Amino acid sequence: MKLLALFAIALGAAAAVSALTYPKAPASNTIDDYHGTKVADPYRPLEDPDAPATRKWIAAENRLTRSYLDAIPGRKEIEKRLTALWNYERYSPPAGHGGRYFFTRNDGLQNQSPLYVLDRLDGEPRVLLDPNTLSKDGTVSLSGYAVSNDGKLLAYGTSSGGSDWNEWHVRDVDTGKDRPDLLRWIKFSGASWAHDDSGFYYSRYDEPAKGTELQAVVKNQKLFFHRLGTPQSEDALVYARPDQADWFYFGSVTDDGRWLVVTIAESTSPKTRVYYRDLSKPESDFVKLFDRFDAKYQFIDDVGTTFYFLTDKDAPRGRIVAVDVASAGAEPKLTDVVPQGDAAIQGVSLVGDRFVVDYLVDASSRVEVFSLAGKFEKEISLPTLGTVDGFSGRRTDRETFYSFVSFAYPVRIYRYDFDTGESSIFREPKVPFRPEDFEAREVFYPSKDGTKIPMFLVGKKGTLSPSGDRPTLLYGYGGFDLAQTPTYAARVMTWIEMGGLYALACIRGGSEYGEEWHQAGMLGKKQNVFDDFAWAGKWLIAEQYTNPRHLAIHGRSNGGLLIGATVNQHPELFGAAIAQAGVMDMLRYQKFTIGWAWASDYGTSDKPDEFKWLYAYSPVHNVKKGTKYPAVLVLTADHDDRVVPGHSFKYAAAMQAAQAGPAPILIRIETRAGHGGGGDLGSETSVTKQIEESTDILAFLWKNVGPAAGAASKPKK
Repeated sequence: MKLLALFAIALGAAAAVSALTYPKAPASNTIDDYHGTKVADPYRPLEDPDAPATRKWIAAENRLTRSYLDAIPGRKEIEKRLTALWNYERYSPPAGHGGRYFFTRNDGLQNQSPLYVLDRLDGEPRVLLDPNTLSKDGTVSLSGYAVSNDGKLLAYGTSSGGSDWNEWHVRDVDTGKDRPDLLRWIKFSGASWAHDDSGFYYSRYDEPAKGTELQAVVKNQKLFFHRLGTPQSEDALVYARPDQADWFYFGSVTDDGRWLVVTIAESTSPKTRVYYRDLSKPESDFVKLFDRFDAKYQFIDDVGTTFYFLTDKDAPRGRIVAVDVASAGAEPKLTDVVPQGDAAIQGVSLVGDRFVVDYLVDASSRVEVFSLAGKFEKEISLPTLGTVDGFSGRRTDRETFYSFVSFAYPVRIYRYDFDTGESSIFREPKVPFRPEDFEAREVFYPSKDGTKIPMFLVGKKGTLSPSGDRPTLLYGYGGFDLAQTPTYAARVMTWIEMGGLYALACIRGGSEYGEEWHQAGMLGKKQNVFDDFAWAGKWLIAEQYTNPRHLAIHGRSNGGLLIGATVNQHPELFGAAIAQAGVMDMLRYQKFTIGWAWASDYGTSDKPDEFKWLYAYSPVHNVKKGTKYPAVLVLTADHDDRVVPGHSFKYAAAMQAAQAGPAPILIRIETRAGHGGGGDLGSETSVTKQIEESTDILAFLWKNVGPAAGAASKPKK
């Protein structure tokens, strides 16, 4: 029996939603004064996730949510089909080190993806590290790894319960056993090996006060060198700036071993500084090559004293430039190698003595190859609209690997041969559906101010035509210079098989069209993001793909903010909303963990002018009592130390107190999980938890915007 028919039988004509009795949230009479404006914060007690009153409220909310979700007919069928669609092999592109190849592989339903090593490309892979053995519930994940130059040692980081805090270890590749090295209190850092493999560079923070690890503000990152076999307490401090507590440091040793390049970021802004040290002169000072945060300077590689960078300096869509550090002065001369083009550059690799450039053309990948002199050589052919990743390697390598993914095509891994200029499939998953039965189409719609916005529509073949009432799920993000591009997700595929339409809106704030597109959706222009998203919904309705009763929206993290703000501004436009791990209190977000770093995109309430625009859209502060809101499912995790759960707690409590309509306002609070990645392509969240979460999301959506939703309100013929 077809899945859609199964759901039609299971759900039938939905009965009217019974009125829900919401738990009473802990409250206070807190009022803050922001530059003369008094702002009430009644749910301030919910910011403390461990307070007895908060724990009691969490338990009551979870009971209510489970009683609602578990009673939805057809939920088991959703879970069964989701599990089947998740059960396919997933690989990362191999990376070569010392003649060996390293990659991750998941057999389908493993909670975490093990790391494998190949001693030769046509050999038999062996498991080097299986994160599934590190915890009973699959919630300890591999958060990152770096292989030594000779391929004999593995530095790897682990995260427990989804926390951003990582521990790093060192494993012998031949024996598969760990060395005694243990590094702690690491966040937002990888590792870069010294050329002689004596140790590696990494960044860390001071140990936080006991009991504050998941809430306290995190600042003052420092760059260290860890020498193998020594305790972390003896690690050498390489660079720190106590006077610049907001700086992040990313240290990288060049492939030739001569240079240590330190990229410095301030908050989450793409603008960077770049310092370097000549490692052939151990006592040399750092040279400040770019020292103004005036543009993005992304180091690509070096050839002798020539450094190559991807920059948006005087080129908002990006260009590749060369800098001769032997003659660079206070104003380094940038020599164009690959000048800015019509499309935005998303990434560059220097491998095979060529630049491999990943462009975005209307939010879909195009890959071109250039010589070291910047001469165009060829375009690497891709199967369809999709997204690429990979192309790692050393400048002198003769091969590289990359991944390709699209809406109905799970990740494939390709090997590219620089000698022949040809790609070949290295790994291809077998999937439990026919990709040719689905189709994707890109459309363009006008936003409120007339700006043309790209949007992908995905559905079963032959269904991408107006029907007037198709259950439609609209997804968006809109921020932090992050592009939304085609990808595969079992959740989306299940939704489509159920008869739904999926829409991905590539709204302003991301990098789809370069830095100008990003800046058009940040700071005082953030309202453009919400307008772009709402107008996507209006377009879907006006073009008769769906109607408000059958239109749902979904976003997570910054996208969760998008959902909260859009629901507040247009409650009549949607039938349901999924607000996942959202930044909901825009007046206090900077007071927790790494929240302060988002000020480059948001601004902060500490400044009078910025307070005004934040207060105007902050989801927690714009909930209006007596409003008929659509059905809303809020999701968060008790170990989320990036967007702390207090955001979602306060928003859910405010929405429940304000709801004047019959639609449910529920919150689902996960345990032993953090901010997560939210998708089946890779996340620190276990696969088991991702499937459970996706099941709840789809069941909630189908009940509230599926074919039977609103049936009682339709006039009888």
